[in-house]
Amino acid sequence: MAAGWDHVEEARARLADERGTIFQEAPLGVALCYPSPYAVAMSSLGFQTIYREICRHPGAVAERAFLPDDPARWPRGTPLFTYESVRPVSEHRVVAFSIAYELEITGLFEVLGLSGLPVLASERSPRHPIVVAGGPLTFSNPRTLEPFVDVVLMGEGEETIHALLERVAASDSKEAALDALCGLNGIHVTGRGLDWPAVAKAPDDRLPAHSQIVTPNTELRSMFLVEAERGCSRVCHYCVMRRTTNGGMRPVPVERVLDKIPPEARRVGLVGAAVTDHPQIEELLRRVVDSGRTLGISSLRACRISQPIADLLARGGYRTLTIAADGSSQRLRDSVQRNTSEEHLLRAARHAREAGLTRVKLYEMIGLPGESEADIDELGRLTTELSKVLPLSLGIAPFVAKRNTPLDGAPFEAMPVLEARLKRLRRAVKGRVDIRSTSTRWAWVEYKLAQGGAAAGLAAWDAWKDGGDFAAWKRAFESRGV
Repeated sequence: MAAGWDHVEEARARLADERGTIFQEAPLGVALCYPSPYAVAMSSLGFQTIYREICRHPGAVAERAFLPDDPARWPRGTPLFTYESVRPVSEHRVVAFSIAYELEITGLFEVLGLSGLPVLASERSPRHPIVVAGGPLTFSNPRTLEPFVDVVLMGEGEETIHALLERVAASDSKEAALDALCGLNGIHVTGRGLDWPAVAKAPDDRLPAHSQIVTPNTELRSMFLVEAERGCSRVCHYCVMRRTTNGGMRPVPVERVLDKIPPEARRVGLVGAAVTDHPQIEELLRRVVDSGRTLGISSLRACRISQPIADLLARGGYRTLTIAADGSSQRLRDSVQRNTSEEHLLRAARHAREAGLTRVKLYEMIGLPGESEADIDELGRLTTELSKVLPLSLGIAPFVAKRNTPLDGAPFEAMPVLEARLKRLRRAVKGRVDIRSTSTRWAWVEYKLAQGGAAAGLAAWDAWKDGGDFAAWKRAFESRGV
């Protein structure tokens, strides 16, 4: 470990800044890995929830490991280790990953490789750990993970993680544990010929999820996260977390949310797919703000921004109102049942201005099926109008069709067309709007993975081994027939 001493010191420094870290010993050790760096991982409420659940299980302990900030600089021959005990990941009986979205699959390859574990499940022996994957990706398309993992926990993991730990602890071999997991609710054992199960749903009395560890070394600096609700009551055709997923939106009672917030927490983040749809959202925001805390919210719906809510956001420390339209014209928003109108967006901006906020950030998709240049022109006109109310930043992302949505299978718009529409939009706003767009190339890669299966996962592995640039991905997809 001497070659990795700097990384050990970095881990110790981060641990020293944490509040809520769990240090314990138990017979069943789980290396809980995140395929992105520490700052991203520790902003994930799902990752923190599973960490706590594993440590609550009798006879089990979770220790965290992360993708290094710069994997290329990790010392050759030094195994990736867990933070809590500086123990090599490969020495744990279970190596579990929380995976948020498709492009994190290469992080899984990096973590396995740096841990000295074969990336392909078929090349691991009975002496190797059981490799498990779960997380938000399992709500849409975890099939790309199948060549690399032994088990997938589908959907909400508060109960399935305990079923897994119970079977593993009771088994005297890796093969016996995998046999015992077959057929359980929400658990898929790869290579066993069984259909993929439905996503699991945690009982309402297990809500809300909340932070276990608070640290200043994250994207959400020293913020305590707690769910205000889980799921969504809406039916947007492009979204995995829609009304038909796990029973729709499940609001958490206000008192239960507030009870989870520790007295010392000064920054509180309310998490959920549709936080402002909570039936008591105004009361919840007021109670948090009146306690003297600053506030963050993971999802703001323009149609739900009233003047009182905008005022509470300002009192809670907001300076920028972040909302989404997700459709370049009203015609397209209507076609995907995104119930957001121009008036909703303009009214929200006016409320933000009245409350003293200084900017609006609007997220938008381009490339929805049936989009035309006229739709882009409408977006240019709308964003120009919004910029007259408050300075506007416009975040643009190409539409990527996801499994388990009504738009599953919709084609990805040609990259030259997307680039041309971005140029057309920039011309339309004439510098009045700050436009930032995600890469059309990497959106195409995400689309291939989102729509693919095991072959797409193997193509990702090929691309990673080949250097991971866009050309490598194109070659890999073509070679695998994806």
